[in-house]
Amino acid sequence: MRRDHKMADIELWQELGQQLRVDSLRSSGTAGSGHPTSSMSAADLIAVLMTKYLKYDFTKPGNVNNDHLIFSKGHASPLLYSMYRAAGVISESDLLSFRQFGSKFQGHPTPAIDWVDIATGSLGQGLPIAAGIALAGKYLDRIPYTVWVLCGDSEMAEGSMWEALELSSFSKLDNLIAIVDVNRLGQRGETRYGWDLNAYTGRAKAFGWHTIQIDGHDFKEIDAAYTEALNIKNMPTLIVAKTIKGKGNIEIEDMDGFHGKPLENIEAAIEQLGGIRNIKIDVNTPSITQTLHKFVPSQLESPKYTIGDKVPTRKAYGDSLAHIGSIRNDVVALDAEVSNSTYSDSFQAQFPDRFFEMFIAEQQLVASAIGMQVQGWKPFASTFAAFFARAFDFIRMAAVSEADIKLVGSHAGVSIGPDGPSQMGLEDISSMRSVYGSTVLYPSDPNQTSSLVNQIIDRKGIVYLRTTREATPVLYDASEDFPIGGSKILLSSPDDVVTVVAAGITLHEAVKAANKLKEDGIHVRLIDLYSIKPIDSKTLLKAAKETRKVVTVEDHWPQGGLGEAVLEVLSQEKTGTLVTKLAVSSMPTSGSPEDLLSAAGIDSQHITEAVKNLIASS
Repeated sequence: MRRDHKMADIELWQELGQQLRVDSLRSSGTAGSGHPTSSMSAADLIAVLMTKYLKYDFTKPGNVNNDHLIFSKGHASPLLYSMYRAAGVISESDLLSFRQFGSKFQGHPTPAIDWVDIATGSLGQGLPIAAGIALAGKYLDRIPYTVWVLCGDSEMAEGSMWEALELSSFSKLDNLIAIVDVNRLGQRGETRYGWDLNAYTGRAKAFGWHTIQIDGHDFKEIDAAYTEALNIKNMPTLIVAKTIKGKGNIEIEDMDGFHGKPLENIEAAIEQLGGIRNIKIDVNTPSITQTLHKFVPSQLESPKYTIGDKVPTRKAYGDSLAHIGSIRNDVVALDAEVSNSTYSDSFQAQFPDRFFEMFIAEQQLVASAIGMQVQGWKPFASTFAAFFARAFDFIRMAAVSEADIKLVGSHAGVSIGPDGPSQMGLEDISSMRSVYGSTVLYPSDPNQTSSLVNQIIDRKGIVYLRTTREATPVLYDASEDFPIGGSKILLSSPDDVVTVVAAGITLHEAVKAANKLKEDGIHVRLIDLYSIKPIDSKTLLKAAKETRKVVTVEDHWPQGGLGEAVLEVLSQEKTGTLVTKLAVSSMPTSGSPEDLLSAAGIDSQHITEAVKNLIASS
């Protein structure tokens, strides 16, 4: 029998809450794994939300007027999937395929499901990304949809949650409503604050949020809280709900030791909850029919640089970003309080309404970019290369979310000079290469940088562009092509005896070395490997077969960087190639760029010596 809003609200919510609990038990029981007790605690909160407050057209998940529902506590996926069954958009067999190989109803939600915006499950991510969606709604889309987030009390210990709380209040995100399911028990016992709701609301108030405390199983209080939250202006709302883990089953209610475990006697538990129900809810569709706001860009000339001039690639990035912002009104820029160093402030100066300052909060920087791309925006997020390490969990999860974001890391390597090792990104190529489906680019020239920035606007997946602090000579004419997945052969002759492969700052050192070697009668082939992933295997293999000796040089740790990318290619075929890999192998200190490149063994002198030693050893 189909039941809908004609049923008295309280009765409906009570029955629907029990159905959601039963279905959470059923799906977890069939799978033999899952988190039914974490789902049961929040069932009443979701029952009220989906019947009265959520505005979502399940037939049109791309409707820009739809609300957004993010399960930050992604392990409560049985509840989310049970909600989908109650909404009539998945079948019972879909529900019971939970966690089975080949099913899109995985252990934690991913966008393999049409109605899931982003992947969750790594705790502390849902709220920060929801803040990014809310930023887009208020300042970019300019559509009054609401972003609802279900959070767990355990994940409130994550620093990323508090980065989100601070940004959201600062940005006056009154379109963001977070619900904290305070069920007291985590994976191994009581959470930090247990049922002390004041601990949560007091901190959130200090961060500038409107807060509401409720009994998460009292339907009148839930209903009133949602109504109140929707009427709050100029600040986000945090609803802190006291709930009982395993609610509805007296054997496991508020009992430790049942986290992440299906119940042994599912049939008895279902009977205790009143049996299987088949309530169907017509979820309200959006009453608004607005279209996305369109920005009117002002045309800027494409940057062009003259061969021989000295220009940092980080400045070329800023110039190019401003240019693409003038021809693409869907491009947005974010920075973490270093925009005058990354040069993203060039974009900010031209398009302040599409620039977002994240301050020193790199997790929120990446999370905001992920949230904005949910709405179709093209975000470029920049900071020092070293500081993306803080946000790496968000980056790897962005790949799970199938997110399309552009990350730009400046001040990479020892070549930044006197700031010292805390500021030197020496792990970034390795970490970004390891991300599923990622693109990793390392231009050595401003015209090359400009070309690559233009190409990555619509590129799928996680794109990482590494830029250099130092001003370096312009090597290429602005008319040259630099396809992603390609490389450039700067020097080549039939007499080449060694191939040198470099990118970025070390390419310029390799040019100096090649000129010195030529004076000594030694010819080298010099490859500018500006695209590290995808990599130009064809050019590398051809060079290796013809010269039989390769030197790679990079301003990066030896592990996982350019050198190892080249070695992976060479391992594909038996080329009989001797390889010397030059990289930063000891902890750098402060100093001049020249001294540090020399100390690391990656300057022109060491490249020259490596080539001669390789020749001598063969």
